[in-house]
This record gives sequence, structure tokens and C-alpha cells, in this order.
Amino acid sequence: MKVINIDLSKERNSSLEIYLNAENNEFGEPRPRPFMLVIPGGGYGPWSETEAEPPALAYMAAGYQVGILRYTIKDVAGWPHPLDDYEMAMETVLSNADEWLIDKDHIAVIGFSAGGHLAACAATIAEHKPDAAVLVYPSIVREECDICQPGMPAPHEFVDRDTCPCFILAARDDVAVALSNALAMASALERAGIYFEMHIGSYGSHGFSTTLRHVCGSEVCPRLADWVSDSIEWLAETMGEFTINGFTEPVLPKYLPADREGRLTPDCSLAYVYRQPKETVDKLEPLWAVMKPEAMLRGYSLEGWILALEQYSIREVLRIHHCDDEFAEKIGNILREV
Repeated sequence: MKVINIDLSKERNSSLEIYLNAENNEFGEPRPRPFMLVIPGGGYGPWSETEAEPPALAYMAAGYQVGILRYTIKDVAGWPHPLDDYEMAMETVLSNADEWLIDKDHIAVIGFSAGGHLAACAATIAEHKPDAAVLVYPSIVREECDICQPGMPAPHEFVDRDTCPCFILAARDDVAVALSNALAMASALERAGIYFEMHIGSYGSHGFSTTLRHVCGSEVCPRLADWVSDSIEWLAETMGEFTINGFTEPVLPKYLPADREGRLTPDCSLAYVYRQPKETVDKLEPLWAVMKPEAMLRGYSLEGWILALEQYSIREVLRIHHCDDEFAEKIGNILREV
């Protein structure tokens, strides 16, 4: 492992610590890896070291190059300096991506508590948005953020189509950052149609980090113990999995449904596809032919049945009508050719 320490602002004592995996040529030329920026919590006061190196090493073990951002704290200077530190950190990573073997299209961020607030701001209002964000018991709503520092943005108010997919984690009994913060972020993502996954443990309070006993001071629901590996699996679905042969294709599109990607795919909604020009709709006659019998069985016209299912993706519509893989591939090819 190689460690690089970079001062972002000596005046504000902000820094970026880079951890790079040791490379060898055992499987051919080393390939660019995904990158994870770790943002520890601490109420925008002293950084929580249990939320810095322990999660950083966990993502390194999964193949990530990793950075730890120690951002400006409120005793030195206020907002928006922490976000400025994030932007400088990302600019540093991108400018050194080739040397550090980082794939610029596979960059994620993870933040804990106040660091979760900064990570959520990165996902919503930053210039250098990550490709995915992991938010662990994050401060989100205005009332919570004002406790740390009045006037900071409430990230859920800025969720839009440009927000990256998010993995959200919290405990029901968190007394430091109320569960309503995580729920507010999830609701905003749902309204905007952005993919997210959310895990809420029945107990665990606050600050449990990776839940390992040497970094966690509270009793944690056993079902939260696997959250790091769960997030790594989710990142693989969202950005593609890093393998010896490079990256696999993502399982999940960026948007839910994928209507905003500017192309037709099986992940687009039925309503979006049906609103396409007539020549496109006519090419999908095999799909309409499959839907007609089910519509009649349920007492709908075809148009009425399409209206009932309009928010479903084409992939889900095919599943509802028990279409086999060969037919699904046929419909997918029609969409892609269009």
C-alpha cells in the first residue's frame, strides 16, 4: 500500500490522504480501479477517526483506491469551506487519476453523520458530483444541519435529475441524528426518480462506523453488521464491478425509470415508450400483442391497461406478462435499434 498526504489548505488545516493498492503484473497490466472518498463525521468539529481509516481499509480490500478527506471544521472557518475542500480533493484525484490508476468514471463518496451531510451535498450541489454516494446516518434536514452550523444547505432540498444514486444507512434509535434525516433524503430521491437503497437497523444509535467492536461503542443490530459488504455489492450494481478483466456493466441504470437517459432501453417506463412517435410505437407491436389478452382478461382496453401500468418499466411489464428471456431480448433489441 502506498500513502500520499496532500495539503488542501494549510490555513484551514484541510487535507487529503490517499491510499493506493500495491500493483503487480500477475494478471497483465494493472487496470484503473474505482475510487472511494471517505468523509468522516464529527459535527463539523474534530473528525471522527473511527469513521476514517477503518472504512477506508474496508473499501481498499474490495479493490478501491481510497482517499480520506479531512475538511475544514467550524472552529477554523465555516461553510462553504468544507464543500470547497471536497471540490479541491476531487480535482486532485481527477488530475492524478492516470498516475494513481483511478478510473474517472467509477468514483464514489462515503460520508458519516456531518460527513454524510457533506457527501449528500457532493451528490446534489457539487460541481464534481460522484457516480454514487454512500450516506451513513447522515445529517440532512435543515433543523439538524443548523445544530452543526446555521445556514448550511439541506441536501434533500436540492435533489434533482443530476443527483447520483445513493446508498443510505441509519439506525431507528439514533438519538444524535434523527432517523427523519435519512427518510427525508430517501423521499427526495424517490420523488426525483433516482435509484437508491436504504437500510434501517432496529437499533444501533449513532457513530457505529463499520460496526467492528474496536471502533463501535454502542450495541448494534446484528443485521447492520454486513452494511459495508452490502454497500460494496450495491456499488458494483450501480457503477459496475471491478474485476481482473476490468469493470462489468452496471446492473442499474442511473435513473428510475431510465426515461432521462436520452435513449430507449427496457428500463424506460411504459408511458415514456408509448409516447414515442407512431413509427416507434408500431415497431413494438409484438409487445402490444402480448399485453392485449391480459388487458381483456382484466376488463381493460389495451390503452387502459397501458395507462394502468404506465409507471412500470418495460422490463417489469415483460415480467408481469411472463415473457421468456428470448422475447425480452427481442423487445430490448427493438428499443435499442430505435
